Amino acid sequence: MSEKFFITTPLYYVNAEPHIGSAYTTIAADSLTRFWKLFGKESLLLTGVDEHGGKIESTAESRNINPQTHCDEISDKFKELWTKLNIDYQKFSRTSSEKHNKVVKSFFQIVQEKGDIYQAEYKGLYCLACEDFKNERELINGKLCPIHQIPVQEYSENNYFFALSKYANKISNFLKDNPDFIKPKFRQNEVEAWINEGLKDFPISRRSVKWGIPVPGDDTQTIYVWFDALLGYLSTLLSDEEVLDLDFDLKKTLSEFDFWPPSVHLIGKDILRFHAVYWIAMLMSAGFPLPKKLFGHGFLTKDGEKMGKTRGNIIVPQELIDQFGVDAVRFYFLFNIPFGQDGDYSEQVFKETINAYLANRLGNLFSRVIKLIENHCESRIPLMPLDSNSPIAQKALGLSNKVKEHMENYEIHDALKSIFDFVDEMNLNLTEVKPWNLFKSEEKTDHQIAKLSLVETLEGLRIVSNLLYPFIPELSSKMLSVFSLKETNNWEELSKWSYLQTGMSIQNPGVLFGRLK
Repeated sequence: MSEKFFITTPLYYVNAEPHIGSAYTTIAADSLTRFWKLFGKESLLLTGVDEHGGKIESTAESRNINPQTHCDEISDKFKELWTKLNIDYQKFSRTSSEKHNKVVKSFFQIVQEKGDIYQAEYKGLYCLACEDFKNERELINGKLCPIHQIPVQEYSENNYFFALSKYANKISNFLKDNPDFIKPKFRQNEVEAWINEGLKDFPISRRSVKWGIPVPGDDTQTIYVWFDALLGYLSTLLSDEEVLDLDFDLKKTLSEFDFWPPSVHLIGKDILRFHAVYWIAMLMSAGFPLPKKLFGHGFLTKDGEKMGKTRGNIIVPQELIDQFGVDAVRFYFLFNIPFGQDGDYSEQVFKETINAYLANRLGNLFSRVIKLIENHCESRIPLMPLDSNSPIAQKALGLSNKVKEHMENYEIHDALKSIFDFVDEMNLNLTEVKPWNLFKSEEKTDHQIAKLSLVETLEGLRIVSNLLYPFIPELSSKMLSVFSLKETNNWEELSKWSYLQTGMSIQNPGVLFGRLK
C-alpha cells in the first residue's frame, strides 16, 4: 500500500464571501498536497464550508432569503475562487448535506451512549461571530470579544452538554506523549495553558437556533455549530451510498476508509482551541483515531493594519488574481510569510518580491540560457557528458532532499527559499563562466566550456521547474514545456542528473514572467 497524505483546510463559515485569509490557508494546503503527490504519495485535500448556526440564520434573514439559498450561493463562491487559485482539492465538504446530517446524528448517539452527553442549564457570555462562549477575563474592556471586538451576549438556556472536563487529563497526556502534535511549537504551549486553566463541559445544542441539525430524539434543539462542523472532516469522506444505507455504522465505515486519520488539520490560530481541545475530546469519546498533526498559522494584515470593512482595507482575492495573476498571488503569500507566523500584505512589497524572484532571478536566467542555446546550439541539447561531481550538480542533486525536509516540517517559506538560493547559484555560475564571451572565442575548448555551462544550467532549471510545481503550477508547467515535459511524481527522475538527452529540442516559451509595473 502506498504512503498516504491527507490534509484538511478549515470548513469555512459561509456568513460572507471568501476572503484572503481563507485563500491563504487553502493555497498552503494545496501546495502541501501537490508536493507530496510530486514525491509519489497518494494525497487527498479536503476543503469545504460550515453552513449552520445563528449567524447564518441572521445573515440570510437580512438578505430576505432562506438559509439554504444563502449557503448554496456562498458555497459556489468558494468553489469559484478555488478554481481561480488552481486549488486541486479532491473532497468538498458541505455541512448542510443529507449525508452530513446523518453522520452528525450517528456520532452524537455514539457519544451519548458513552455517557458523555447530558442536559443542564447554561448561563454564559457568548460571541455570535465566534459561535463560542467567552470567559470574563478574556474580554476587552469587560464586554468585547478579543478576536472580533464586538460585544458578547448574555446567554441562558437549557441545553445538551458534552463532558469535556472528563477528557482534560487524557488530552494533556496525549500532548505530552506527542510533543510535535501541534505546530508551530508555541501553539502547543498555548493549548497546554488552556488545559491547565481547567476545561469546562460545553453546551452542544441550541434551543434558539433553528438552522441546524436537530438533536436525535429532541427536535426542539439543534446541534451546536462546532459539534456539527468538525464532523465535516468525516462525513465528506464517506460515499452517499454508505451513509444513507439503512445498516450504516459510522465507526465501522470509517475504520474501512484508508485515509483516516488526517495527516494534518491546517487551521488559523483563532480556531486552534476547537481543534486541539473540543475535537480531540470528541474523537476520544467516540473511540475514533486522532489526527496526526494540527498546524495553526498566523493572521494576515494589510500595510501593517488589521483588515476590516470599517477600515476599508479588505483584500479581495479575486481582484488580486485579476490584477497580478494566480502564480504571483500564490508565490507572494507562500514565500513572503514564514508559515505559522503572522504576515502582512503590501502592494509595494508584493511587486518588489515578484519582480525580484520570478521576473529577475528565474525569468532572466531562463531567457538568457535559452537564447544562447538558440543562437549557438540550434535550439538543441549539445553532446556533452556531464560530471555529477561538479559544484552545480552536487547542489542540484541535494536540492530535492533539502526542499523535502523543509516541507516535512511545514516550512514552506524555507522550501521556496532553498529553491531560489539554488537559482542564485546558477545565475552566479553563469556570470562567472560568461558563455556569451566564450562563444566568441576561436578556441573549440572555450566553446565546449560554454556549452557545458548551458547544459548544466538547463539540468538545474529542469529540477527547479519540477520542484516549483506545487507552489506555482502554471509557471512551472510553462517552464517544463521548454523541455517538452510535464511534472513528475518519480522521486528518482526528479533527482536525476544528466536527464536531458543529446539532441533534445528546447522550446522558447517567450517571456517567462513579465515584470509588474
